[in-house]
Amino acid sequence: MLVVNARLCTGCRTCEIACAFAHGTPGAFGAPRVRVAADRTLHVPVLCLQCDDAACVRVCPTRALARNERTGAIECSSTRCIRCGQCAIACPFGNITVTASGEMQKCDLCGGQPACARFCPSGALTY
Repeated sequence: MLVVNARLCTGCRTCEIACAFAHGTPGAFGAPRVRVAADRTLHVPVLCLQCDDAACVRVCPTRALARNERTGAIECSSTRCIRCGQCAIACPFGNITVTASGEMQKCDLCGGQPACARFCPSGALTY
């Protein structure tokens, strides 16, 4: 389970960089699946909560979203996804984004080794 402790977050955004590297291709960053929300006094890493009864899974018309039994992450099958965006609309936390090409992006826990937690210098993200 990925745990967020906002009290420890310094707002360094290392989690965003680590995620972008983990989801990139050689020579190019990917889009980070985590973002750091901030106000004057608080920084909070925001990412998919991997909900037990996930609204995104319930609304997917092709059942492209399913929980990975090994990692616990809700993952998207690119071959089943029809790029309708219903998952992003249904997420009550806004933790699914849709790219310009219609591809959905959300935290997949990096296959069970989340880069955001591995590289978080303050321990705000742990797995």
